[in-house]
Order: sequence, then C-alpha cells, then structure tokens
Amino acid sequence: MSNNNSYNLDTSPLIEKGTTGITSQNFLANVFIWMFVALGISALSTYLFSTNLTLLSYLLNEEGRPTGLGIAARFAPLAFVLILSFGMNKLSFPIVAFLYVLFAAVMGISIYFNISLYSEASVYGCFISAAVLFGVMAIAGYTTSTDLTNFGSILMMFLIGIIIASVVNMFIGSSQLDYIISFVGVAVFVGLTAYDVQRLKRIGEGIEYGDASANKLVIMGALSLYLDFINLFLMLLRVFGGRK
Repeated sequence: MSNNNSYNLDTSPLIEKGTTGITSQNFLANVFIWMFVALGISALSTYLFSTNLTLLSYLLNEEGRPTGLGIAARFAPLAFVLILSFGMNKLSFPIVAFLYVLFAAVMGISIYFNISLYSEASVYGCFISAAVLFGVMAIAGYTTSTDLTNFGSILMMFLIGIIIASVVNMFIGSSQLDYIISFVGVAVFVGLTAYDVQRLKRIGEGIEYGDASANKLVIMGALSLYLDFINLFLMLLRVFGGRK
C-alpha cells in the first residue's frame, strides 16, 4: 500500500475566464483514460502470470514460495511510486509515461500474490464492488460543492496510521488487527477517491491543458486514482474475500 497523495502537483498559470469548466473536463477525462489504461495493463499482467506456468515459475519456486524476483516484484511498485512522485518535475513526459506503464505491469504481478489467496468468485465480487464504490465516490467528489481539503488531511492521517499498523502486524501476525486495518482501509480509500477527484478537478481548472507539465499532471493524477481503486479493491478482498 502506498501513499498516493504525496505528489507535488504544481499548476501552470490560470486559463482564460469562462473556459475553466471545459478544461477541467478534458483534464479529468484524460486522467481517467490513463487510469483505465493502467488497470488494463495490470489486469493483463495478472492474467498472464496466473495462467502461464513458465512465467509463474519466475515468481514462485517448486515449493510455492516467492523467488527473489517474486519478492522484488511485490515491493517494486512502491519504488516506482517514489520515483514518479519525487522525479515528476525533473523527468520528461515520455519517461514519466513509460515508468507509469511499467509500474502498472509490475503492479499486476504484485496483485497476483494477493488475489491468488482467494476464490475467483470473491475476486470478481470484490472487484465489482470496488468499481461501484469508486464510481459513486468519484461522482460525489466531482459534483459536491463542499471543500474536502480538511477531510483529505484527516484521511491522510488515517492512511499513515494504516501503513504503520500494517508494518507492525507483519511482525505480530494478528488476524483481528488485520481485519480492523482492512475495515478502516475501505473507509479511507472510499473517502480518498472523492477527495482526489475534487483535487484533480481543481487542478484541471487551474492549468492550461496541452503543455508538457499538464501531461505529466495527467499521469500523476491517474496514478493517484489508480492507487485509490486498487487499494480499495484489495481492502474489500481482505474483509469479504473467501480464501481458497
């Protein structure tokens, strides 16, 4: 799980008055397109490694334990997020886009390790539930007139708490704590979806769409929403998923 709201999304000069709505819509439309591209790449990556025994052998040994490559694949997405977050202003758009696509592919491998523990029915059910929740909260975040900035700050504090509790639970292995973390995680990522959509809407209203910096903002916005959705899906799976 990654902190998906730590990006320094600096905006360009304001666009002409009266065109902010159109620009915001174009910006958000492209954000969602890139998000769906990443989800598609991750889904394909997960499918290939779950159905191809040759590919799977690179991740798991004969005893079913992760290989060195498998362990690296599980933690590599965090490295990509950090590189994209801190290098956004220094990297060119083609490099940012390439890293984003590569991140989505590696994330698909990492997701495999999570969903392989659950039945197919649970995976599909939780995925559909996550899609519905995400869609509802995305609409809420886009249409609400309430400023969610303070709400987002509170959610970020909860997210940090979840990360710390998850690390602690790696050592103590408490199933009850894991259940609590997952429940709180569902609530946090549901809220973060609305907060991020509103934040991206405002960014779209404050940039002149079409230059390189705007394109990079699209990628980083897509990364934020992608992580919101994936984490929501995984948290739902941990709460409601039926293990094999």
